[in-house]
Amino acid sequence: MSNFKKFSLTVIVGIIALIMEFVFDQPQLAFWIIAIVGGLMAISMFIGMIQTLKSGKYGVDILAITAIIATLLVGEYWASLMVLIMLTGGDSLEDYASHQAGRELRSLLENSPQVAHKIVDEQLYDIEVDEATVDDLLLIKPGEIVPVDGSVVAGTTLVDESSLTGESRPVEKNPNDEMMSGSIVKDASIRIKVTKKASDSQYQKLVKLVEESEAKPARFVRLADRYAVPFTLIAYIIGGLAWFVSKDPVRFAEVLVVASPCPLILAAPVALVAGMSRSSRNGIVVKTGTTIEKLAKANSIAFDKTGTLTEGKLSVDDIHSESEQVSEEELLSLAASVEQESTHILARSLVAQARDEKLQLQAVENLQEVTGKGVEAFVDGKKVRIGNASFAGDDCVGQTNKTVVYITVDEQYVGYITFKDILRSEARETIHQLNQLGIEKTVMLTGDDAEIAHQIAESVNISDVHAQCLPEEKIQVLKDLEEKQRPLIMVGDGVNDAPALAVADIGIAMGAHGSTAASESADAVILKDDLSRVSEAVRLSKDTMKVAQQSVLIGIFICVALMLIASAGLIPALLGAALQEVVDTVSILSALRARREKIHTRMHLKPKMS
Repeated sequence: MSNFKKFSLTVIVGIIALIMEFVFDQPQLAFWIIAIVGGLMAISMFIGMIQTLKSGKYGVDILAITAIIATLLVGEYWASLMVLIMLTGGDSLEDYASHQAGRELRSLLENSPQVAHKIVDEQLYDIEVDEATVDDLLLIKPGEIVPVDGSVVAGTTLVDESSLTGESRPVEKNPNDEMMSGSIVKDASIRIKVTKKASDSQYQKLVKLVEESEAKPARFVRLADRYAVPFTLIAYIIGGLAWFVSKDPVRFAEVLVVASPCPLILAAPVALVAGMSRSSRNGIVVKTGTTIEKLAKANSIAFDKTGTLTEGKLSVDDIHSESEQVSEEELLSLAASVEQESTHILARSLVAQARDEKLQLQAVENLQEVTGKGVEAFVDGKKVRIGNASFAGDDCVGQTNKTVVYITVDEQYVGYITFKDILRSEARETIHQLNQLGIEKTVMLTGDDAEIAHQIAESVNISDVHAQCLPEEKIQVLKDLEEKQRPLIMVGDGVNDAPALAVADIGIAMGAHGSTAASESADAVILKDDLSRVSEAVRLSKDTMKVAQQSVLIGIFICVALMLIASAGLIPALLGAALQEVVDTVSILSALRARREKIHTRMHLKPKMS
């Protein structure tokens, strides 16, 4: 039975008992109704407590069980009902804060390719992806996701593998090249021969990794549980001494009623729900209360590069003219003029850069696009070629290992233009703020080239860099972190980040333009395309936990004071239950402070001028 159903049942039982006693004048029947339900709840809680202790954890259950049983044994059944309502209500609140409904794996499956175009005797048939077998011939159209792992048998195209490998630049695929499922064909249809069934392909490996990661959740002690043992011992000691001195067992029950752990059970969940609400107003969806607790204590953070620290799109980096007759400005203008009518993946970057520099683009004639190689056109009567080295001219091979296009004019090589992934303007300041918030270790995990990765890391002050990582290797890096460096935050946005987000203590997904699979596998999602929300999430979590801790302690101190008064016989059980409601109200009102914005402590992240 879910905690919400237990809470609903308790409320219904309470209403029935009230009607029995105060409408039909049947106090004995009211007692037995509450006693039966309370007894069953206590047994259920006892079984759960044993299972919790076996797993090496502890909580406030033992005190609640004792309070329920003690009040029933001495006939204070209304006090017992009060404890039950607060107990089940607190558990329901915690469930509400933690509800994810198992959407993680479903999202991965729903976003995986479902249909494949099978070629038989030059006829095209749509089949279910699971029906594709090894050696089948498939057609992949531009813009489609590769459904299964395979090998290119015909055609040349550019492929976006960034969501799988983290490599920001497009990859050219030619006959005999391997194709990974989950990658996206960009500019031309290709034919592939299936080398692995769907269940064994790369995309399904990611699904399995998420399944394995979520099956082994990290152990974590919640805020309320940390206070459970000392609070329980204090309650038993005061109650036991009161019983021993007075020789009256009712005195023990009276102490335990005011000692019921409702502040522990209610204050923390209310503060966490309030903190989650506050986070959502700041563009951060935190899925569970436990995530806030872990974020507040985080010691390390790991970032994916492409789409996380960077914007995930390429911009012009360097323009190199190799001809005295063509300046760098003329080279960019020439390239952008040819590319302005092209569908080439780098065309937008060239045209955007030319417009930023207010260059005049020229008219082109006889534009021809050679798939996977480049673009050819006539500009002012001159034949201009822009593309890879073999297309533009073999003499320019090996000029750079960056993403690059080479340019020739009338078969003469005149220069090349390189591209880079754009660093987020707020990235450096975000890392600085995280360090100020107590994050001691920062890591970059990327499938991209090591040289590019180190350049980005140096720009944002990240010293620990792991480049050319596959999803499995990212997970291993996270698992190898020392215990003192945990809890660990992982921030990413691609499909390839989903397993790492799931295996980290806290996974944060950049969800504005990122993969749905990454968002669903994460514990928190940044809805705004703003990396500074990551440091804001940590700050809000610390603030929330501070309020939660204060609220719990306020409740505990009031309870201890009431226990001491009750031990002298000055608070009857029913009055104690009523006073407990006052304590609960004070704790809840205190916890709700976590929902308020504190303008004077808000971070204002501004990009530093370089």
